[in-house]
Formats: sequence, C-alpha cells, structure tokens
Amino acid sequence: MHECNTGHEVLVVVGQVRPTPGAAAPSLHVLLWQHSLGPAAGRWALPGGEVRDDEDLPTSATRQLDEKVDVRELSHLESVSDFSDPGRVPGRRVFASGFLGVLPSDADPDVPDDTAWFRVDDLPETAFDHAEIIARARIRLAAKLSYSTLGFALAPEEFTLSLLAQLYGAALGHPVDPTNLQRILTRRGELVRCGRSAPPGPSGGRPAALYRFAERRLRITDQFATLRPPGPADG
Repeated sequence: MHECNTGHEVLVVVGQVRPTPGAAAPSLHVLLWQHSLGPAAGRWALPGGEVRDDEDLPTSATRQLDEKVDVRELSHLESVSDFSDPGRVPGRRVFASGFLGVLPSDADPDVPDDTAWFRVDDLPETAFDHAEIIARARIRLAAKLSYSTLGFALAPEEFTLSLLAQLYGAALGHPVDPTNLQRILTRRGELVRCGRSAPPGPSGGRPAALYRFAERRLRITDQFATLRPPGPADG
C-alpha cells in the first residue's frame, strides 16, 4: 500500500507600496526572506510554512507572518490560489496555498535581518515556484482594485488624492489620474472628505484636502469594472 506523506504549506505574498530610492513615485514591493540552508540556499522566498493540524489556512498564514517575519499589521488577507505541481519542491510532495496580504503604505514593520523588501518588477532569484505565486497575487490585487473597495488596504487612515493615485498606480502598474480616480471612488461612495488639509509641502502652494475611505473593509462595488491605463487622448 502506498503511504501518503504529502505536506501542506501556506505562502503569503505581503504587498506594500513603498518609496523607491531614486524614483519620484513609490512602487509595489513584496516581502521576502533568504534561505541559508538546503536546496534553496541563497534564494529568496515568501514567508510561510507547514499548516498545523489544529488551524485553518488564514490562521496559519497569520501565525507564519508573526513568527517568521514579525508582520502583524495586515490590512487585508485573502486566498489567491493553490499550487499542486508534484515537482514544485524537491523531496516529498508539498501542496501550497498562496495568500495575498496587504500592508498600508504608512506601516513600517521591524523585519528580521534575513528579510527584505523588493520591487515586484525587480525580484531577486526566488525559491521554487515563488515567483509564480507572486505574479498571481499581483494580478489579483490589480483586479480587485478595479471592482472592489480594496484600495483602503493600501492607504493610511487619511490621505490626499495625489497620494491615493500614486498608491493605485503602483499597485496597478500604470499611472492613475487623481481627478479620474476621485470621480470613480466618489461615485461608488468610497471617499469621504475629512474637512482638513495636509500640511503644506516644501514648495508651498495651496494645501491639499485630506480624504479617508468610508469603510475599511472589502466590498464589491462594480463587478465588471476595470481601471485601465490612460490612453493617448488622456495625455
């Protein structure tokens, strides 16, 4: 009789829009840790690990982030896909459940020394199928920004329209016009004006109004909507 020795792990793509050194606009980053031993030594991997018998998948994902990379401030967590290729890792067969976790842009977790943030469009050499898992999570994030309220997960509690457009643009992978974004989100009832202004910048000028999301939870708004890149007519 064939003995089953299959494992099951969760792997979490922790995404955050962060400043990029030398760039005017922030970009979407993912949190990775570096293997020091085994077949993936020197490669960078998603945080995660084996699912315990007494926990469900979201609980396991949350625990792994806490234990492995000291991340406790997720604003959103959801399942992305399962990865079941028999040869995805060497040795015994291990199924992986991929998750997307999002941190707001103002969060600054104190991650371990073997852990670092990388731009999703400039990843180091990753372990096993982790680059594919990251790609799937990135697609999911961009899609949900178009048809749901998931934008709240990227943003701090209060923000200017300019900052919000930068956050959306980094996650979507293309520029987003602040005025157009305001129109869309206002029509959906997502934005609330705080009645205050942001502190003036170094160049002075009129202070920008501050906004917040009407609710910080996931809700489907326009099931078939898509936030497309600007066309030639948009300049």
